[in-house]
Amino acid sequence: MANVELTSLAKLPTLSKLRKLELSDNIISGGLEVLAERCPNLTYLNLSGNKIKDLGTVEALQNLKNLKSLDLFNCEITNLEDYRDSIFELLQQITYLDGFDQEDNEAPDSEDDDDEGDEDDDDEEEDEAGPPGEYEEEDDEDDGGSDLGEGEEEEEVGLSYLMKEEIQDEDDDDDYVEEGGDEEEEAEGVRGEKRKRDPEDEGEEEDD
Repeated sequence: MANVELTSLAKLPTLSKLRKLELSDNIISGGLEVLAERCPNLTYLNLSGNKIKDLGTVEALQNLKNLKSLDLFNCEITNLEDYRDSIFELLQQITYLDGFDQEDNEAPDSEDDDDEGDEDDDDEEEDEAGPPGEYEEEDDEDDGGSDLGEGEEEEEVGLSYLMKEEIQDEDDDDDYVEEGGDEEEEAEGVRGEKRKRDPEDEGEEEDD
């Protein structure tokens, strides 16, 4: 709710899960106790650019036990002598005031943290998806499977063809047997004729 000409927080709704609240560039001069009542889990509060003038006004934030970062930049209170030391002593739960801790170390940018989180999410999605090469290999395997299927069909065709040849070979064998049988019958006929002729020859020999 930055720069919306807020003068009071009296009508702030109860937001028990709210962690971060932007109230910068408004006309708020007091009544901060409402924040502890309705937003007890705040960790970040930006009150910069408001009409906060003294430590007594900020003292109401002591009840925000989870508050870690407070911004009062461009408020009149920042003109007080020992302003930073006084705020850190008054609000011992906070780590950062106006973007810096007591040792003047800059606070991490929350937007950068969000960006890093998004990058991590992107990396996780890439890991789940896997490199493109895997899909190509899978496609190759699928193609190989289809080729194998075709080979099986060819093999089946080859078997049926061979079966037909075997059937034809069996028919040819039968024909051969039958032909052999006819030859045997003819041979027996010839032998019979010879037998008939032999007695006549024997009689001629006797006459001689």
